[in-house]
Amino acid sequence: MDVQRRTILILGGAGMVGKAVCRRLLREHPAHLVIASIDQQSAEQAANQLLVEAPPGTEISACWGNIFVRWDYKDISWAEILEDDQARPQVLDDLLGSMTGERKRDILESSTLARFVHDYHPDAIVDCINTATAFAYQDIYTSAHDLLQATKDGNGVASQKAVEQHLLKLYIPQVVRHMQILHAVLAADPDNGWPGLKVYVKVGTSGTGGMGLNIPYTHGEEKPSSVLLSKTAVAGAHSLLLFLLARTPPDRPVIKEIKPTAAIGCAEIDYGPIRRRGRPIPMYDCPPDQTYPVEVAKTPDGDFGVALPDKVLENVYIDTGENGLFALGEFSSITSVNQMEFVTPEEIARYVAMEMMGGNSGFDVISALDQSVLGPTYRAGILREGALSRMKHLEKMHNTRSVAFELLGPPRLSKLLFEAYLLQQISGDSVARVMAMTPEVLAQACYAEIKANADLRAQIISIGIPILLPDGERILRGPHSKADNAEAGWVDLRPQNMTHWQQRLTQIRKQTEHELAQDAGMYSSRFYRIFVDPATGDVKDSIGIGDLAGWIFTFEEKGARMKS
Repeated sequence: MDVQRRTILILGGAGMVGKAVCRRLLREHPAHLVIASIDQQSAEQAANQLLVEAPPGTEISACWGNIFVRWDYKDISWAEILEDDQARPQVLDDLLGSMTGERKRDILESSTLARFVHDYHPDAIVDCINTATAFAYQDIYTSAHDLLQATKDGNGVASQKAVEQHLLKLYIPQVVRHMQILHAVLAADPDNGWPGLKVYVKVGTSGTGGMGLNIPYTHGEEKPSSVLLSKTAVAGAHSLLLFLLARTPPDRPVIKEIKPTAAIGCAEIDYGPIRRRGRPIPMYDCPPDQTYPVEVAKTPDGDFGVALPDKVLENVYIDTGENGLFALGEFSSITSVNQMEFVTPEEIARYVAMEMMGGNSGFDVISALDQSVLGPTYRAGILREGALSRMKHLEKMHNTRSVAFELLGPPRLSKLLFEAYLLQQISGDSVARVMAMTPEVLAQACYAEIKANADLRAQIISIGIPILLPDGERILRGPHSKADNAEAGWVDLRPQNMTHWQQRLTQIRKQTEHELAQDAGMYSSRFYRIFVDPATGDVKDSIGIGDLAGWIFTFEEKGARMKS
């Protein structure tokens, strides 16, 4: 993508890597650079700094808030959300609620990330937020221990608040919901004249600075640290979800991820107050004549030592971004040979810009995964035909039809396969006969087949697929139902559904005829010819139920495989 005259949203743009990315992109003269940060102060401060460095004609804007929660709570800390009896259940519902129908619309319309995208309509997003750290350092292990302990106290029932707090710390639902929202908001918005995002670049993490399970830098936990490895697990899950997003057609942006595997620094080297979580560390003393028993050292916090009034820890430091301030000794240790070593934010920014502009840095994790995963093979393609032939032979031998068991899922697939099979049965496997009947006649013919064929009827309802009768008011069903509506997973015998099937068959015929006309009888490799008779070269009249369902998932559901 040509960055010049483009709008680019930098998530985490006020951080060390984010600002380095901004400075690198400013060299390409973008039209608009949007700096997004967790809080207003850092976002506006970074925007003001970059505005001084911006070339003429480049606009710099600031926006702020937690992109992982709804707009109403974007400026509330996570700790405050966990304690707030109104915010906590709402955020929990946003996290674990269904992403369907009106609920999906509400989640997307209220999402802070979605608001940023819809407000600025960026051409590209560079995501410099350390998502894995944000999710995994909530420490689900301590939370689980506290929750289990609460069930042992009193009447053995944990409080609703404690349960909600624990559920809000679950890692996987958070990264999954983030990706669901990201998937939705990156699509084009034609109603507002936005063609959609062109490029999304993630600056990820390995979680251990490139080290293995022997990493010595933990916070006193066991080695290897559960909390630290949780961070790596989330980072890996995030990468694979981005890998799938990159394989999601149509009209999706190019997806890239640069994953540094070393200590990142540095933003600043200076002398001054040493801050922990944004606050200067207060100074204490413990005179030798005020000793404590050794057992006191096992208590993590308490009223020990003597506060030194108006004194905070000051020293020489290096700012390493999200990892905070390191002393000379710490920095020299962590960056020494065979430890995490060192990579600069400017190098990361250079590779981000290179990937954004269509170059090949050699460090894109998504491309690396694409090149290393094992996809479909020629051998399997050959053996597929043998497997299908064997199964058809066994169908004849046992006088049965193998349609669907509802073990693969979703129930919609089973519904489609059984509906196609019914059309096949009542028409003598002829598309032309299906098209010659009225929807009402088709509906009644399918119903007659259901009434007459007890074995077929039992197969359908036994796997949890209800049968909706032509009147639309009655169903046949067994003890289990896999869906709560006809579209999701009922065999639908209503005339309007028969009309839908006729429309599908008409579209398939037109599409196939168009492809044949384009190919002009050459039988080239341009088209798949799923619905072409290989002997005659004409459009098939038969109904292949598996191919029909595959066509529906590919074209109606937009579920095509992008890469093979």
